[in-house]
Amino acid sequence: MCTRYVTPAQQDIERHWSLGADRPWRADTLLFPRGEGPIVRAAPGAPARELVVARWGLIPHFARSADLPYATVNARSEEMAAKASYRGPWARGQRCLIPAAAFDEPCWETGRNVWWRFRRADGAPWALAGLWSRWTDPDSGEAIDSYTMLTLNADAHPLMSRMHKPDPRLAPDAQDKRSVVALEPADWDTWLHGSPAEARTLIRLTPAEAFIGRPAGPDAERAPAAGAARSARTVAHGAHGTDTARRSDRTIAADTHTGTDTATVTDATAPSAPTPPAQRGLWD
Repeated sequence: MCTRYVTPAQQDIERHWSLGADRPWRADTLLFPRGEGPIVRAAPGAPARELVVARWGLIPHFARSADLPYATVNARSEEMAAKASYRGPWARGQRCLIPAAAFDEPCWETGRNVWWRFRRADGAPWALAGLWSRWTDPDSGEAIDSYTMLTLNADAHPLMSRMHKPDPRLAPDAQDKRSVVALEPADWDTWLHGSPAEARTLIRLTPAEAFIGRPAGPDAERAPAAGAARSARTVAHGAHGTDTARRSDRTIAADTHTGTDTATVTDATAPSAPTPPAQRGLWD
């Protein structure tokens, strides 16, 4: 699951989606549940799109208040067609793209929560799969657009399976670790305008090599852009459990040939984070 992400700058939205928003939002800001962020959704006249600012945390049509006693910022894609909060938007094709400069996930490798920030390796914003809905306040008549972010089981993913706190009672392949669902530009129109059956084929895990990650400390936003030149010294958590890192200001990429993760140390100014214990195979 994802409960915090960085909204893109206006110029990044314009460059990648060629759209202007109906109203401004706080760009380059860490967004939390119930905050307002931009979403891209279908507009009348396929394949038209529109950019609107909506509230993160889908408000179901049956809600009496916008302040829900339960969380709707994430929707399990495996269950959305049956869940009361999401089945209506899914059936009506109210799917959206959630632009994100980066998103954060908790890493428990050190025994405590250390937030890690994930960007695209190619430097582009993420387009995360979501559902949107419009709710009308029964008292005031105010219409509020809101959205939820889809997630997918990531127990088999070489990188996302290492996020979130593990349950020691469960086997590694039964943790139900969650990942956001990232969509590529070639799939945007199908996601926004296709049938539910066509859209469902796009709900899949993103290859690990598409991610660049690093600790999300106070100076995280001063980190080099994804895909920037990196120093030559690398850290490998190999079969022998050794870790040659002396600094933890790192960008992370999955080594798809060995099944390990390689952390490339940069010279950025972000504060150091504890190096994960070598004897453990999780960052989570």
